[in-house]
Amino acid sequence: MVKKRRRHSEAYKFRIALEALEGSKTISQLSSEHEIHPNMIRAWKRQLLEDGHRVFASNGERKHREQEAQEAEFYAQFGCLKPELHLPKPPLGESLNYD
Repeated sequence: MVKKRRRHSEAYKFRIALEALEGSKTISQLSSEHEIHPNMIRAWKRQLLEDGHRVFASNGERKHREQEAQEAEFYAQFGCLKPELHLPKPPLGESLNYD
């Protein structure tokens, strides 16, 4: 029987990678404790070491992306509304045919 693939949240991966960086427990101990393959923990640890600096460097980028997401949501809600068509009123005594 094939095991169903588990998906872990970013927060969970971060916590496990931090534990691996602390060094208080070995990768093997963390692996058996959390039932995660040691190579996966090593990969998360390596990713944290390589990309950890972006957490602080991308603060402005993150705010910019959040603002773009809010704008997209706004246009999704209100941008699809079509303005009413305002046709000129005919002068008094005349009628306009729009056919």
